[in-house]
Amino acid sequence: MNEKSFSRRAERPGRYLGSEFNSVHKDWLETAIHGVLVFPDLYEIGMSHQGLHILYHIINAEKNALAERCYCPDKDVEALLRRMGEPLPSLESGRPLADFDFLGITLPYELCFTNILTVLDLAAIPLYAAERDESWPLILGGGAGACNPEPVAAFFDAILLGDGEEAIRDILRLVAENKKSPQPKAELLRRMAAIPGMYVPSLFVDTGNGLRPVDETIASPRRRILPNLDDCRHLLKPLVPNTKIVHDRLGIEIARGCTRGCRFCQAGITYRPVRERSVEQIMALAEQGIAHSGFEELALLSLSTGDYSCLPQLFPQLIDRFVDSFVSVSLPSMRVGTLTPEIMEQIRRVRKTGFTLAPEAGSERLRRVINKGISEEDLLATCQAAFALGWQGVKLYFMIGLPGETAEDIQAIIDLCRKIRSVSGLGGGGRKNVSASVGIFVPKPHTAFQWQGQLGIDEGRERISFLRQHLPKGVTIKWQIPEQSFLEGVFSRGDRKLASLIETAWRLGARLDGWSEHLRLATWREAAALCGIEPEDYLRPRRLDEVLPWSHLDCGVTQKFLLGEWRKSQAEIYTPDCRYHDCQGCGVCDFKTLQPVVRDKEAAAGKSLPVPKVEVGQATVNQSKRPPVRNQVTHGHHKYLISYRRLGSIALLGHLDFLQIIFRSLRRAGIATNFSEGFNPSPKVSFSPALPVGTESECEYFLVDSPEKISDASAALARLNAALPLGMTVTSLVSHSGRVPQDIACDYEIAGLSLPVNSGESLAKFIAAMNWPVARERKGKIRQVDIRPLVAACAVDGQNVLLSLNYHGGESGVKPLEAVAKIFALMPENLDGARVRKTAWRPLTPQA
Repeated sequence: MNEKSFSRRAERPGRYLGSEFNSVHKDWLETAIHGVLVFPDLYEIGMSHQGLHILYHIINAEKNALAERCYCPDKDVEALLRRMGEPLPSLESGRPLADFDFLGITLPYELCFTNILTVLDLAAIPLYAAERDESWPLILGGGAGACNPEPVAAFFDAILLGDGEEAIRDILRLVAENKKSPQPKAELLRRMAAIPGMYVPSLFVDTGNGLRPVDETIASPRRRILPNLDDCRHLLKPLVPNTKIVHDRLGIEIARGCTRGCRFCQAGITYRPVRERSVEQIMALAEQGIAHSGFEELALLSLSTGDYSCLPQLFPQLIDRFVDSFVSVSLPSMRVGTLTPEIMEQIRRVRKTGFTLAPEAGSERLRRVINKGISEEDLLATCQAAFALGWQGVKLYFMIGLPGETAEDIQAIIDLCRKIRSVSGLGGGGRKNVSASVGIFVPKPHTAFQWQGQLGIDEGRERISFLRQHLPKGVTIKWQIPEQSFLEGVFSRGDRKLASLIETAWRLGARLDGWSEHLRLATWREAAALCGIEPEDYLRPRRLDEVLPWSHLDCGVTQKFLLGEWRKSQAEIYTPDCRYHDCQGCGVCDFKTLQPVVRDKEAAAGKSLPVPKVEVGQATVNQSKRPPVRNQVTHGHHKYLISYRRLGSIALLGHLDFLQIIFRSLRRAGIATNFSEGFNPSPKVSFSPALPVGTESECEYFLVDSPEKISDASAALARLNAALPLGMTVTSLVSHSGRVPQDIACDYEIAGLSLPVNSGESLAKFIAAMNWPVARERKGKIRQVDIRPLVAACAVDGQNVLLSLNYHGGESGVKPLEAVAKIFALMPENLDGARVRKTAWRPLTPQA
């Protein structure tokens, strides 16, 4: 595991370690093409992003290419790197980003734009494409935010519009050819522009009436669309994080695209057409994905999972296959109207804590405007049925500021919440939880509402305040802060002038704007004043004949279709889903090389009515109500003590991270565990006492309660070592009684200290003392702890210390560095380079 120079001083070092299970480490000298994939947000967000994983494995499957990763560092690590004068490194090898041939930067959402500059600047790469010649890496972009990349276009050499699975191979071939026969950058970019889906901003100029190609040889880019999802070789070995991330699970994309036709939804336009995977392929991905990852949950991913035509066949198979393995199956995006009796029967086996409805608007009139097609009767019936089936709460998603919204529509949100609250008590069990989540509508490019204006900050606050004051008792409300919606609207609808605003705000300190605790709108106001820009201008309504900043980019859907949808919205006319009805003429499909892929059209035809979207949030199989696991009943309990080492930078992970790593490694190694009873079963594995973060160890252990007898311990040990991440090694696996001592002594070696010249005197004074009280503060309270009886032995060897500490189960102990600091009166800077290693442990009392 490659340890970064800053890792031990990072607030959350697990973000920067790399070497996750299934990460790829290829020889730099044996590969011709070197790329680094950058996600411009924190690790826990970026590692949850499917697109980066896909490209990572596709590139690394190519013999002559390698891909590494980099995530935007948090503010503490940015400050560390600047103070140390070191460049931002890649995760896998720790190489400076400037060493690579290209950086592939994901554009996931608008509020990460300043993070792109943080990454480039920390890498010592010039921010603007015009400032970079052939000696610098190519800066490439892509992702959902590429629908209108103009605010950041000046920072990129080229940007991919659309699906990347095929395009990345085209890019690799071009980069390889250019490395063999180098060409001027201008010529390379012209060749890049010839790749379908690639947009080269420098080859488009502002004519005063929109952006146009510099000459007739350059075509306007059209979104690249993968015809089908048949190739899944790159999905078999998912990256497994070593530390907690937002979506810590196996995600399986069962379909791409949605044609429900919600007029506010950008993804519904830019991911067309619908392309489904087969049941057989999904089952294979689930089997191999769980086997190669050890995840305890798999999620079926799609813009609308409930619209997957084979869900009635797929879902029961998955539940039956994984229920006895204690792997849960979640449906993050279900539509109640698509829940067949068979699916309902399966969901009875799932923990029903809450679900999410997305009515978007409070009134039926406004839902007709946005093509949601949901009646109030549907919504109330859905909620009542869900409560009757055992769900304990409902979350409602609303947008304010939708086109044509009136005060009556805001009141309708309150009335609808009141009615849902009233039906929540029907059927017994008391009233259930009802919450409303409110966001300000942002008119996105390439949608039927792209010409609409956006609600301002003050108006947004007023409407949110009205809802807060008038929602009925028992309904809670959460909302996106209007400042974030404001910036999102400015950048999603912006042009190239905003590059200077982004740079100026970044230089003034704007960072991580997608995190509300970091967003400072005053910084952006100051930057806008310095640049002579009025951000509110970007939120104004646009004329229907106006050339928009993104008009030169072809998303595949025609302007004629979008205009037609806008006119239908004014007349409140419904547009049906083309999966279940005739083609609506959006322009995406040619029905030769590209068309919808619906696996079971006959089943899909039964889903033709518009229904509310329901998310069964993080659904987990209810272990307490599941059938008994047969092998537990048959084989009982077999206890095994497994000893292991944890050396190097992996020691920078926290105790809970190690628990998760070991649970998943056991699953990958095929070593079964019994599970606890109750609502949230967990593997019956107990662990040696938690070590302080950063402490290496030669002698950790965990005790496994297995339903199966391990007949070949050597083979099991080898499998487990193959399933552990770099830095962890199992040293023994033995049958055990299951009883481990609670009172133990642990030996430590502490190196890299800066001990004072009188350290011998300090140690002698400590050893001679009867007690050694130290003050500890916790939750604002200070208490005294005597550490003298906890230190069994201490010796100095040069600048190293040998230490033996006593621990009594259930009582407060002392950390090795804390003990050393108190014994030798060390300041924090004396401990900066310290490395602690646990070398042995033993019972304090003889064991029977």
